[in-house]
Amino acid sequence: MQATTIKKLLLLFVATFMLIISHASSLRFQYINSHNFTTKTSASATSSSSAAAHRSRNPSLALVHRDAITGATYPSRRHAVVDRVARDNARAEYLVRRLSPTDLGSEVVSGLDEGSGEYFVRVGVGSPPTEQYLVVDSGSDVIWVQCKPCLQCYAQADPLFDPASSTTFSGVSCGSAICRMLSSSGCGDAGRCRYEVSYGDGSYTEGVLALETLTFGGTAVEGVAIGCGHRNRGLFVGAAGLLGLGWGPMSLVGQLSGAAGGAFSYCLASRGAGSSADAGSLILGRSEAVPEGAVWVPLVRNPQAPSFYYVGLLGIGVGDERLPLEAGLFQLSDVGAGGVVMDTGTAVTRLPQEAYAALRDAFAGAVGALPRAPAMSLLDTCYDLSGYTSVRVPTVSLYFDEGATLTLPARNLLVEVDGGIYCLAFAPSSSGLSILGNVQQEGIQITVDSANGFIGFGPNTC
Repeated sequence: MQATTIKKLLLLFVATFMLIISHASSLRFQYINSHNFTTKTSASATSSSSAAAHRSRNPSLALVHRDAITGATYPSRRHAVVDRVARDNARAEYLVRRLSPTDLGSEVVSGLDEGSGEYFVRVGVGSPPTEQYLVVDSGSDVIWVQCKPCLQCYAQADPLFDPASSTTFSGVSCGSAICRMLSSSGCGDAGRCRYEVSYGDGSYTEGVLALETLTFGGTAVEGVAIGCGHRNRGLFVGAAGLLGLGWGPMSLVGQLSGAAGGAFSYCLASRGAGSSADAGSLILGRSEAVPEGAVWVPLVRNPQAPSFYYVGLLGIGVGDERLPLEAGLFQLSDVGAGGVVMDTGTAVTRLPQEAYAALRDAFAGAVGALPRAPAMSLLDTCYDLSGYTSVRVPTVSLYFDEGATLTLPARNLLVEVDGGIYCLAFAPSSSGLSILGNVQQEGIQITVDSANGFIGFGPNTC
């Protein structure tokens, strides 16, 4: 290929690498540079985000990937992807069990030990604030941290929070209204409210419920109900606890409905497999979290699993063709089965078998004679692009309720699993549940307006 042609293809790649969010989309194919498929967020971008938090009353926090906290290193990109896929499988299977009608209403409310915990934020707990890394979980409500005295604790990156050293720590009585909001609570010493959260594999956290000041990017928020865990068990990858951002009343958004306007937004920075330097952002507060120009999609409430954010997906398109799928394939049933849930803890989007097979076949047909590569675990549609400077691939469009369309560029479709080997980042679900994973969310500003029941895509990217 001549140098001029290569240059034109690279320019076309730069010009067409954009997110399309609208009620009609015309971009159907893209050229991608197989030697420069991912970008990294610079340290200066992370620093400016932190500085903005101090200037604003609505906090903006850096979202940090777990590998940056654990210090995990891998001998190769393939080893990093294998590890990520293993966590991903565990998380997806957890959600399938958690959100199946037979398990709905159980006390299993999250899946930290089962593959979630991909993104962390830095939060100050108490007064003066003790900085702690907390896992961001959009499918959980209870906020908790490990506390001294710790009768049973797992290893974490930061020193344990000591409630005795905080001037704002205040225990909650077991007869209070907020204690009664917990799905599992009881009375402890001196009438203190006790909480317990159990996980699917036997992991758990238990302790006392308290009101405490949390500091987000320089903004102090008083009187937040948190769990102070004195007995905790599980592989929580170095985090001190969990920041629940679910749709329930005990989540951070639920508790701050007035102050935060019932809204938050996040942007997961695009990253290569095994990269630990990238950071995204989490913004709390309606005035800055809710952007102008976003495309809004109604949230769907599942009464059987009220913490989770479901969306109404009507269909999928590949290139310029809408896939011929059965009507209602993605619909949430009356008993809480199926549906499409947004999840930051799952990497690869899961689709019902029929939808995945149609997407896979249409994508393979559109890329033509690109050389195939062996499957890697659940990633069964892979290509060897090591001999190419640029390749032409189709976009994938998601068609939502009320005519909204989200057209994903190539970076949100393929993941590099080894040098020059790329795989389609979709997989079949073991049930009728669909999960919109974080690979497809990366680089897109996503706004959750839980107060009004909408989720927004764009208009910004990161």
